Amino acid sequence: MINRQALGMIETKGLVPLMEAVDAMAKAADVSLLKWEAAGSGLVTAFISGSVAAVKAAIDAGAESSAKLGQVVAAQVIPHPHEALNAFTQPKQAKQANQANAE
Repeated sequence: MINRQALGMIETKGLVPLMEAVDAMAKAADVSLLKWEAAGSGLVTAFISGSVAAVKAAIDAGAESSAKLGQVVAAQVIPHPHEALNAFTQPKQAKQANQANAE
């Protein structure tokens, strides 16, 4: 289970703009990169966590920086996500371990 106060997501068209966004987010605020994944058709998404203020600042910085290189498709902050969203933000290895423990 991931303990976090806020969840931030940014989706871009292409990997290079996403890497720019992640770099800017990490430099702008005290946030943790949970994972990134390809969504298909060239879309890639990064998930971050941290305090509500830090995640908001990071997402704003990431979207602004990334937009200079490519298209930002979406940027969203969820202040206090429900535990059920952990299934979407866990790395694949953690999902497999959790499934094995449940059996």
